[in-house]
Amino acid sequence: MTMNDAPPHLISVANLYLQIGETTILENVDLDISAGEILTLIGPNGAGKTTLIRVLLGLLKHDSGEVRRKEGLSVGYLPQAFEVDPSLPLTVRRLLRLTQKPSPEQMEMSLEEVGAGNLLDHPVQSLSGGEGQRVLLARALLRNPDLLVLDEPIQNVDVNGQIELYRLIAKIRDDRGCGVIMISHDLHLVMAFTDRVVCLNRHVCCSGHPEAVSKHPAYLDLFGRQAAESLAVYKHRHDHVHGPEGEILPVEPEEAPHPQGGR
Repeated sequence: MTMNDAPPHLISVANLYLQIGETTILENVDLDISAGEILTLIGPNGAGKTTLIRVLLGLLKHDSGEVRRKEGLSVGYLPQAFEVDPSLPLTVRRLLRLTQKPSPEQMEMSLEEVGAGNLLDHPVQSLSGGEGQRVLLARALLRNPDLLVLDEPIQNVDVNGQIELYRLIAKIRDDRGCGVIMISHDLHLVMAFTDRVVCLNRHVCCSGHPEAVSKHPAYLDLFGRQAAESLAVYKHRHDHVHGPEGEILPVEPEEAPHPQGGR
């Protein structure tokens, strides 16, 4: 439920429980996402990741527990799959206007922000995997979101394109100060571009900074030691921090966040 008094997080859930039929989908889930943070949900197929996102966004009712959302929260969503009938005459321009009425200038600015400024009048069916994901990301940004929700944002994209997309997502977070929730199965790259990882298998098995999660016993049980040891965990340092509203604030070098996990 949405509380009248705005919570300190964009969304927070406590002791969340959901059962469908005789199957428990989510159990005792605690989770929060703040402005300026990139959080990634990982877990095996059937772990409840997409279902949890639907609950967070109010698209699916949970059985018990508490869901709190920032008052007036604006969400931009990039779906797991978006298929267009090959015979449907749909340009990028028309796609961006399907559920919204942005101005031509807003569409152009959104596409420029994601590096797809030349695609406005291209047929959607002609786009590569990476181009299609950028266009869908631009569509999500037209909502001027406080929170971006990205369900498998790098699917159907080659490795180089995946790295570029992750870097783009991080830049959008830095420029806008919005929160980002990603769902990903790509353990080798996702760890490099996230501030916090939540490992889900109906319940939260472990969570924290990427390097800590990659060594957690629950993570090793789910994905295996060999997979964990092959992860390219990225130790990064930013030259800024985020304020309470997600704004970017400079820091002195000696005050910079610890290189293993600061935003």
